[in-house]
Amino acid sequence: MAEPIVLDDPADPRLHDYTDLTDVQLRRRREPAEGLFIAEGEKVIRRSVAAGYAMRSMLLSAKWLSTMRDVIDAATAPVYVVEPALAERVTGYHVHRGALASMARKPLPPPAELLAGAGRRRVAVFEDTVDHANLGAAFRNAAALGVDAVLLTPRCADPLYRRAVKVSMGAVLSVPYSRLESWPRDAGLLREHGFTLAALCLTGDSVTLDELAARRHPRLALMLGTEGDGLSAGALRAADEHVRIPMDAGVDSLNVAAASAVAFYATRPGA
Repeated sequence: MAEPIVLDDPADPRLHDYTDLTDVQLRRRREPAEGLFIAEGEKVIRRSVAAGYAMRSMLLSAKWLSTMRDVIDAATAPVYVVEPALAERVTGYHVHRGALASMARKPLPPPAELLAGAGRRRVAVFEDTVDHANLGAAFRNAAALGVDAVLLTPRCADPLYRRAVKVSMGAVLSVPYSRLESWPRDAGLLREHGFTLAALCLTGDSVTLDELAARRHPRLALMLGTEGDGLSAGALRAADEHVRIPMDAGVDSLNVAAASAVAFYATRPGA
């Protein structure tokens, strides 16, 4: 059982994991290098623990002690209690949810191992999705609509960055994912494991999403591109199918999070 420790100095080294949470560039470098991520809010903390992530520490305001009592009692990591004003000085923002936890990252599985897993029928490949909110929403869509795994290209945002975890409502903690080392060369790895690569795009030779779904490929990889430019020319060349979502009212595309929801729903097994 972890006995809560009251801290009153924002420079206390025990608060190091929580410093400068609003500095995106700093946190994107620090967190993977130090093997941690920040879980924000009661639900995300609980889901992190349930998903098997080890807790490094927890940071709470006093009013959350009773709500989080069972988590505190089960924790072997230190639990720090601070005033809201001190939490804001340390993190750089008003921690209105009142509860943060620093969690230890797990090593990512190699992409080949992820693809070889039993029952992998649909995977999503995100190319250079750099917006944390979009990536978090896409992971939530993947969890809700039965996507078996997610692959990220090297430049994609970190799914365990605080905002991505928060927007996903913890779905990034339950959907298996890995990061490709070389893209689009690694498209061949998916093909080796029997996946048909379907690129969501607006090319002239594209089929509709309904047509793709009707083909019922036994193993399907849905490729989605950046928020602005879509998939790269190399990714389009690597794809087996070009697929479009039919649009009305002069709209030519959806953002990547919305497009992923439509594509995941339309291609779900048994649809």
